[in-house]
Amino acid sequence: MSILACGRFELDLSSPKIMAIVNLTTNSFSGDGLSGDQSAALRRAEEAVRAGAEILDIGAESTRPGSEPVPEQQEIDLLLPVLEELVRWQLPISVDTLKPATMRAVLAAGADMINDVNGFRAHGAIEAVAGTKAALCVMHMQGEPRTMQHSPAYTDVVREVAAFLAQRVAVLELAGVARSRIVLDPGFGFGKTPDHNCALLRELGTFSAGGLPVLVGLSRKSILGVITGRPVDQRVAASVASALIAVQRGASIVRVHDVAPTRDALMVWRAVS
Repeated sequence: MSILACGRFELDLSSPKIMAIVNLTTNSFSGDGLSGDQSAALRRAEEAVRAGAEILDIGAESTRPGSEPVPEQQEIDLLLPVLEELVRWQLPISVDTLKPATMRAVLAAGADMINDVNGFRAHGAIEAVAGTKAALCVMHMQGEPRTMQHSPAYTDVVREVAAFLAQRVAVLELAGVARSRIVLDPGFGFGKTPDHNCALLRELGTFSAGGLPVLVGLSRKSILGVITGRPVDQRVAASVASALIAVQRGASIVRVHDVAPTRDALMVWRAVS
């Protein structure tokens, strides 16, 4: 049985978990940003939990291609009021941030997971999280959000992403982080072309081969628009399909906007597995 040590919780990942996205940003690529509206964020979180979400992931800085960084204090000020309410709920709360100061602030407020698109590479990031009980999602990103989609290139994307993640895990372990706290994310859409993304999904089992759980976030992303020709607000079916494929290929957590249809698809899959 795969157990993820996740702050106040121990998550049984023997069956896949749905992580719901709650964006406090103003410029989310998916059009679901709540512009810092705390009441709207709590309503969305409540709706996601009713629909079947088992983890909530909140963020206040867009990482869409070309996005500009949010000032540290602004990010903290947006996150803390929502987080302080959500930690009263009986499910894990993840915070999507790459800033060490924000990590420290949200962990002090009770966050159960830090989801870092930068793979804990920022100066002070590992020190901010190592001595806590929080789960750590280590993601691969080539470049940084402002430039990551400017001609990303790899010799072998699967091998290179796997090597990066293995190296970051080794650094975390050296800092005293138990493997039971670590989740891997290949970083779909973060410095990858459509072909790179398809290769990563096709070979997803490569990333779970070392025994660590894998998180996949493909919901509403541009690769789905390339494949289907549909705009971001018409990608629910493609998002559900990608989540189901990810689970079939070994993902333990799927990070999604559309919780209810994803839950239904996974229930049907479980019934016939």
